[in-house]
Amino acid sequence: MKAKALIITGFGLNCENETKAAFDYCGAEVSLVHLNDILNNKVSINSYHFLSFIGGFSFGDHIGAGTVFANRIKYSLTEELINFINSGKLIIGICNGFQTLTRLGILPDFKGFKLPKQSIALDWNDSGVFRDDWVNIKIEEKCPCVFTKDIKTLEVPIRHGEGKFVANEETINFIEDNNLVAMRYADKNFLPTAEFPANPNGSINNIAGICNTTGRIFGLMPHPEAFLSPYNHPDWIRQKELDKLPKEGQGVQIFRNAVKFIEDNL
Repeated sequence: MKAKALIITGFGLNCENETKAAFDYCGAEVSLVHLNDILNNKVSINSYHFLSFIGGFSFGDHIGAGTVFANRIKYSLTEELINFINSGKLIIGICNGFQTLTRLGILPDFKGFKLPKQSIALDWNDSGVFRDDWVNIKIEEKCPCVFTKDIKTLEVPIRHGEGKFVANEETINFIEDNNLVAMRYADKNFLPTAEFPANPNGSINNIAGICNTTGRIFGLMPHPEAFLSPYNHPDWIRQKELDKLPKEGQGVQIFRNAVKFIEDNL
């Protein structure tokens, strides 16, 4: 089966081309569709296997990153989104997309036939400034996340001002007890750390990304779609001189895992 991916665009989102390139590279059939065309029923999300909430600054991040975008979906697309989730399909939310998923309440978990209340958030970075940098990521092997299967570490870009993962103690315990943390910010030895700038925002438990209990809904602040080519890496010249330049960027595997899951299971 050919994996069909839908990338929602518009209203300040700006990572559609990189995300499309990732899916194209991994062999998926990709559609870029403006949010208005979905809300006006010109396109159904349930015609696809994979739904992508991409990075950018939806609605200018007014009243909080991802808030307006999530509300537009919540009040116009709830039933269709719930059907999409319950059918066993995949959702990824990257950066602003992660912020949107948290506002919708479908992370850290979704059960039933209505959207739950928001229980986690991505707050202002502790540094008080927008961070545009590269980070090391430790993947949690016990996590059921479809997207991070067989990946141990990543080096990927981040670019956000509101990326600090926060939740109350009960929710954090639920996430940790169910192994829902997919990735944590790490130091140069890929050991999880709270130290700035390796942890760029001060996230609780160094959390960079989580999934739901099925492993099919994944939210993360780093941008794997921005590291598809080895030449995206800031140190590619040195790597090439040392004959250590890889054939592809490390972000590819996130999308390859998703496409393979769809081809094997849906």
